Amino acid sequence: MAKEIVKKRSTITVNVGLNAEQMPVELHWKASDKPGPAEGCKGMLLSLFNEQSKETMKIDLWTKEMQVVEMDRFMYQTLRGLAETYYRATGNQELANDMQQFVFYFGQATGAIPKQ
Repeated sequence: MAKEIVKKRSTITVNVGLNAEQMPVELHWKASDKPGPAEGCKGMLLSLFNEQSKETMKIDLWTKEMQVVEMDRFMYQTLRGLAETYYRATGNQELANDMQQFVFYFGQATGAIPKQ
């Protein structure tokens, strides 16, 4: 399969401010093709699939200011997005639906979404 020609490049930068114990106390991100200053955030999850080793490398960071209720919402929205991404990438509706059922349970159990 022929490699596609790169027409544009974009750089995403994440700046992490650490305290004396090397714990994140400040997170900011910026994309080269997004105008404006870097935006602050309280948490981030980054997963990279290595082409050679076929292993996933992860960086999960959050600041001490991130409250549990915010982490619950962050995880709920992330899991929901992962289920959608999985379906778009694989077309496996059955397994994507199973994932969404867990996400719904998780959302209700944490209070990220109201119980019905």
